Amino acid sequence: MTEVREYLNLIGGELRPATGGGTLDSVNPATGEVWAKIPRSTAQDAADAVAAARKALPRWSALPAAARAHVLRNVAYAFAQNAKELAEIETTDNGRIISETAKRDVPGMTYLWHMAAAECGAAVEGKSVILGPKSMGFTRREPYGVVLGIIPWNSPISTFSAKAAYALAAGNTVIMKPAEQATVSTLRLGELLRDVLPPGTLNIVSGLGEEVGDALVRDRGINKITMTGSTETAKIITRASTDALKPMDFELGGKAPNIVFADADLDAAAEGITTMSIFTANAGQACVAGSRILIQRPIYDEMIERMTAIAKNIKMGDPLSLETTMGPISSREQYERVTSYLEIGVKELRVCQEEIFGPVAVAIPFDTEEEAVAIANDSTYGLAAGVWTTDLGRSQRMFRDLQVGYVWVNTYRKIVPGLPFEGMKDSGYGHDSVLANTRERSCVIEH
Repeated sequence: MTEVREYLNLIGGELRPATGGGTLDSVNPATGEVWAKIPRSTAQDAADAVAAARKALPRWSALPAAARAHVLRNVAYAFAQNAKELAEIETTDNGRIISETAKRDVPGMTYLWHMAAAECGAAVEGKSVILGPKSMGFTRREPYGVVLGIIPWNSPISTFSAKAAYALAAGNTVIMKPAEQATVSTLRLGELLRDVLPPGTLNIVSGLGEEVGDALVRDRGINKITMTGSTETAKIITRASTDALKPMDFELGGKAPNIVFADADLDAAAEGITTMSIFTANAGQACVAGSRILIQRPIYDEMIERMTAIAKNIKMGDPLSLETTMGPISSREQYERVTSYLEIGVKELRVCQEEIFGPVAVAIPFDTEEEAVAIANDSTYGLAAGVWTTDLGRSQRMFRDLQVGYVWVNTYRKIVPGLPFEGMKDSGYGHDSVLANTRERSCVIEH
């Protein structure tokens, strides 16, 4: 039996257990075995993290942009130097296959930290306006202060980086609250970055949402919240924070339509609506999973055959094996929820409306472009969509008419740093970027 290692919070530059010593088990979804223990933090730990972040804020925010950029580049180097270990931890913790964590997630986040470093200057840029012969106006950008990042279990390293890197680049200090189902990679990053970032600049507190998460959200020392997760969690956070109003960015659930027209490259489309979209490396456990497959009627039967053939070649197994192409469902609870929709789908239409968060999709035929748009928009969600067509005009019309924040044409799940990833409707609002982590103030001078 492998050794069960205990990981610690990072608060004020110190690695420390939860107040009272409480822990939670981290379970390997591929084996069902406990492989690590994490702190079950308390409201006191939340208060300590806020105090540490506030103490570090004046010095970090006062650093010149070039100095902050230098520190963030050192973070990127830490990612690169520990890439293999981080990828293996992520795969063990949430089941995302090693070929994806090692070749995509960690290298991509190394690049993102370098990109955030390059954008530090944008956080201190303002503008001036001549209002008249004796009047002018100007603006300045400033950090919000302490930013709370709440990250999900399906892609902790990626989400941690997007939230922490941009907030730090803008001059904020940060507290990260990882999901209790997959916390270890974030806590390990705390160990690695402890000596890279000034004490208190980055704080990481693990535990249950209703315990430490609620305490953080309600704390008046938090100046902004950015959360990736479920729509229901966003509603809970919104209600909890009403006594201390603060800006919030939410990247939430989805029920993405993946639309295939008869003129599409069918080989590319078949891959795009299966292994790129729903039968993925993390078993469709992604907010952008294309779980509504819309197929134009003349090619419907052919596409079903192509999808079936691809699905039969998917290799499930040990997520640490490079031969595995789809990993496990993240937990027994999630597995039971996902499989319940197989029976639900036979009886009713909830599978067409509710986010399943697993490798379950529905195939829906359509006749016209207008019908495809109507079906696609018939959802409370509006995060992303895929369109497969060789008609350039149609691709432009679909982008215009689809009520989603991000559209892929003849590709899928290609999220590019530098382009805003922002939902509509119940999929949230706001996005992670350097400028989104600043407020802009104005001044008018008469002379």
